[in-house]
Amino acid sequence: MSARTFAVADAVELAVVERSGFIESRHAGSAVLLDPAGAPALALGAIDQPVLVRSTLKPLQAIASMRLGADLQGEAAALATASHRAEQRHIDVVTDMLRSVGLDETALRCPSTPPGDRATREARTRAGHRRSPLHFNCSGKHAAFLMAAVAGGHDTATYLDPAHPVQQEVEAVIREYTGSPSLAVGTDGCGAPVHALTLRALATGIAPVAQRRDVLAARLMDAVLAHPWGIEGEGRPNSTVIAELGIFAKFGAEGVMVMATPEGWSAAVKCLDGSSRATTAVALGLLAAAGAVDADSADRLAARLTGPVTGGIDAAGEPQIVGAVRLGGPVARARENGL
Repeated sequence: MSARTFAVADAVELAVVERSGFIESRHAGSAVLLDPAGAPALALGAIDQPVLVRSTLKPLQAIASMRLGADLQGEAAALATASHRAEQRHIDVVTDMLRSVGLDETALRCPSTPPGDRATREARTRAGHRRSPLHFNCSGKHAAFLMAAVAGGHDTATYLDPAHPVQQEVEAVIREYTGSPSLAVGTDGCGAPVHALTLRALATGIAPVAQRRDVLAARLMDAVLAHPWGIEGEGRPNSTVIAELGIFAKFGAEGVMVMATPEGWSAAVKCLDGSSRATTAVALGLLAAAGAVDADSADRLAARLTGPVTGGIDAAGEPQIVGAVRLGGPVARARENGL
């Protein structure tokens, strides 16, 4: 397997940006929709070529931490799966996760950043805490890794090393849930090992988590559905999809997205240009095409979360809507005609 993702020639048009009736931009990529039996109901582009799946892997990483003894319940389980905006409640939960095993933020090996949430950023700056690894969007995952390391009596300073028992357990969970090994291992933005999987394998691996097929998957999904704010933040796309549709949604950097329903439908998307602008709409469009989510609700949510294309102002002085991000040809046809 080559150490690169699929080429432009292997991609399809997933979405377009229309401005004043003119197609201004095109988002090319690949996507797959699996039915509850795990068979492709729709395959677009290169679904069997490697993709660095980034933060879409967090449910499996959280399950690996649980298997090694990390006591992840409720909000802590949700934060272990999160790419959060560092609202104060995110920071508080991660702090408590570390404190539960006798650690503090100095044990975290993710970068130190300001909070992504503006209100929290301003408040923390005023309090003299402008930068901290607690603010990094993967800090919950890192805290879960540390909880697992302490529970197993393993070294906490090297918990990100691919050879560390925690990371070896992640690889074991990947193999078990996806049916495939990791195709490549690199370094993610947070410093943890990042794994390459095919889109088919990614969708295969997340479906049983959403279906609660085992005790740990059930615990994780119960936590996510009870605390959707924990996954990203109030009003953010993943948190909104989870809260309003009752399905699992998780983006990854560089245009990766996975969604899965409790019934076992799962969609995985990779936008080749690395943009996440259209990935929520594409994944929802695929699920709606199969009747796996309510089509009208999915369309309204996709339009709201993707946002309009604006130009100038209207008579009231508000931004004038002149276009929209729309589903590309193959996805649009599936959405309009069903599968």
